[in-house]
Amino acid sequence: MHVFLTGGTGLIGSAVLTALLADGATVSALARSDASAATLTAAGAAVVRGDLTDGRLLATAARGADAVVHTASPGDGTSAAVDAALLDAVLPALAGTGRPYVHTSGAWALGSGDLDETTPPDPAELVAWRVPLDARVQAAAADGVRSVVLAPGIVHRAGAGIPATVVGGGPRTPDGALVLPGSGAQHWTTVHADDLGRLYALALRHAAPGSRYLAVSGHNPTVTEIGAAFAPRVVGSSDEETAGRLGLFGAALLLDQRATGALARSELGWAPAGPTLLDELTRAAAPAA
Repeated sequence: MHVFLTGGTGLIGSAVLTALLADGATVSALARSDASAATLTAAGAAVVRGDLTDGRLLATAARGADAVVHTASPGDGTSAAVDAALLDAVLPALAGTGRPYVHTSGAWALGSGDLDETTPPDPAELVAWRVPLDARVQAAAADGVRSVVLAPGIVHRAGAGIPATVVGGGPRTPDGALVLPGSGAQHWTTVHADDLGRLYALALRHAAPGSRYLAVSGHNPTVTEIGAAFAPRVVGSSDEETAGRLGLFGAALLLDQRATGALARSELGWAPAGPTLLDELTRAAAPAA
């Protein structure tokens, strides 16, 4: 299988690239810069030079591949328009072929609570744009695309991801306590990047047209538990303080989410094996022998 991949140097995309190559696929990955191209080449991918705004390039790459995986995102106010334009280019290129297209959404699109694939969308404002695009991807199954939506939780890897950068790198009080986003009582549903990469590879092989999966390991620690891995003392903050400091991103961090990832396990044979977030953080904090 030859796969066209976007976002291959990111936290999610780099794990997907590793998993696809380990699964025997060949990968062509989009690269905007010389540095990204060098990283992708070293990882074993062929490079397609360009960016997410070049619809003609994206359509050509999609037509030349057996499958497309989209993990890239600008991560700013242009994200909705960029993803919509990518779908404008890629979905027609795949229509009628039965080839897979795997689209990256996120668990934040479901809001707070005990979540599964039947949970209706109640998105944080930051990611509300994802909901109609996810529906569009799933609807592409009717046009002969084996379209799949994966919705990761909080993605982590040692030293990377929101837990390390936002919680571990958060502000301190004058006496040294780590200030948490929100009260700290909220749960975050999480997934290790390597496990997530393997899920993408499984979805390419086995997911049904129009399917959707929560990409979470079943590990749902509280933010207080996460913060305690970085500092001996933590203090919560009000919702208003968090939103004032971090804006809409901060509001999303206040979501209280718990999920198991059971459907991906039962239907795709996914078996998360990476360390849980708390195990990973505890290991990183342990003194060297």
